[in-house]
Amino acid sequence: MERIYNFSAGPAVLPREVLEQASDELMNWNGCGMSVMEMSHRGKEFGSILETAEADLRMLMAIPDNYRILFLQGGATLQFAQVPLNLLGGGSADYIVTGDWSKKAYKEAQRYGSIRLVANTEADGFTSFPDWPDLDLDRNAAYLHLCTNETIRGVEVLDFDTLPQGVPLVADMSSHILSRPMDVSRFGLIYAGAQKNVGPPGICLVIVREDLLGKVAPGTPTLLDYAIQAENHSMLNTPPTFAIYMAGLVFKWLLRLGGLDAMERINTEKARLLYGLIEGSGFYHNPVQPAHRSRMNVPFTLREPKLDETFIAEAKRHGIVQIKGHKSVGGMRASIYNAMPVEGVATLVNYMKEFEKAHG
Repeated sequence: MERIYNFSAGPAVLPREVLEQASDELMNWNGCGMSVMEMSHRGKEFGSILETAEADLRMLMAIPDNYRILFLQGGATLQFAQVPLNLLGGGSADYIVTGDWSKKAYKEAQRYGSIRLVANTEADGFTSFPDWPDLDLDRNAAYLHLCTNETIRGVEVLDFDTLPQGVPLVADMSSHILSRPMDVSRFGLIYAGAQKNVGPPGICLVIVREDLLGKVAPGTPTLLDYAIQAENHSMLNTPPTFAIYMAGLVFKWLLRLGGLDAMERINTEKARLLYGLIEGSGFYHNPVQPAHRSRMNVPFTLREPKLDETFIAEAKRHGIVQIKGHKSVGGMRASIYNAMPVEGVATLVNYMKEFEKAHG
């Protein structure tokens, strides 16, 4: 059966090359006679997989030596609690709410200490980011938390250089990590669920500056202590071995592609195609302010909501699936992560033109 174009927000499309390699190696990895799913996480075989994955990620993102890379479990959602448990240190933290995920992070963090809301864009429908210079930030805060790409609403920080400095920045980058180059040193901690640009569900990447370790709140479960996880190289307990292996294959794929500079050029072209069609049409609409539009998640509505189900059904017949918008906002959403080829976006754009011509 021919593969379709999967625009799911996550679990999301994976690179075809990666899937083919995993298929070839499924029964017998590297001549060892067993699958990655069967090997001991303490054995030399998996040890080499983990070591290579970490080294390749460090190379891809130019991660400085004073940052630790952790492959953790529980997804990004667990980080909503794990971050304050590890970083508050009896102090307070500032939070910026720009969408559903940062709102959840803010709500969860309030359970663990003094948390201050310094900006909330809900009044404008989560269609923009605040003006950073206008924020009333606490220069003594333990950290400032934000989500740099909101998957549901489709807003993204496109220029990291404009972000506030002065206290450690903590960023949820789940839905746009590895989509473009970035200066890791501007952040104290970055976390990202894997199931969008990294690999299948099962791991959450945490990239944390070493000086932020060792401040864990009393009573924090051992598994949630970043310092202990770092000491044990993400293997305090049995890690999600196959998910780490798949992430490693994705890192190799990105390196072969030319790294994150090459990936950004491709992602920019995909976004240009889709937003160009939406902007040039009176039939489709994207609510996000142009300066804050995500290159990864593109929500849009049809002029007549009654056509939504027809649009989805006909899209499937064109080999386009998982295009329905999140239930909280309705309409459509095309998630065009790294593994979505330009051809897939072009197919969607052509279908949208045909649909508008037939129903406009």
